[in-house]
Order: sequence, then C-alpha cells, then structure tokens
Amino acid sequence: MMIFFWVVLISISLSMVAFIYRLIIGPTTPDRVVALDALGVALISMIGVISILADTGFFLDIILLLAILAFIGTVAFSKFLEKGEIIQRDNNPS
Repeated sequence: MMIFFWVVLISISLSMVAFIYRLIIGPTTPDRVVALDALGVALISMIGVISILADTGFFLDIILLLAILAFIGTVAFSKFLEKGEIIQRDNNPS
C-alpha cells in the first residue's frame, strides 16, 4: 500500500512540473490563472498524501489554509481579468 502512495506522490510532482510550465509559458493570462489554481490544488493533494505517509493529522490545518488562499487568489485574479481592478473605490462621497 505504501508503494501506491509513493507512486501518487511522484505523479502529483510531475503534474506540478507541467503546471509550472503552463504558468510560465501559457499563451494567455487566463491559462496562467488556471495553471496557478491547478498548482494550488496539486500542492494541497501532495500535502494530503504526505500527511497519510507520515501518519499524522498535523498537516490538515495547512491544507485548509492553502485551500482558502488558493480560492481567494483565484477569485481576485478572475475579478482583475474581468474588470481591471480588484477593489473598487468610490470617489464620490455621499
């Protein structure tokens, strides 16, 4: 069973290399955003497999934190691509 987890860990590592390639070379900005989000998911899954191999629950807090940060980053990038700004400031005081 341990061999399976090591094979999964190597597969995730290879997919992370492909995501980094797409992040750097990506022809468009949305491709880069998707690659960055996929890289975050791969990192979360890699930490999960390492947690199983280490037989500890210590890494679960780290996984939760990375998932929240990846989601917020993806939403911020998407909003920036759509509107050109992340935080809208109202210059007209009411």
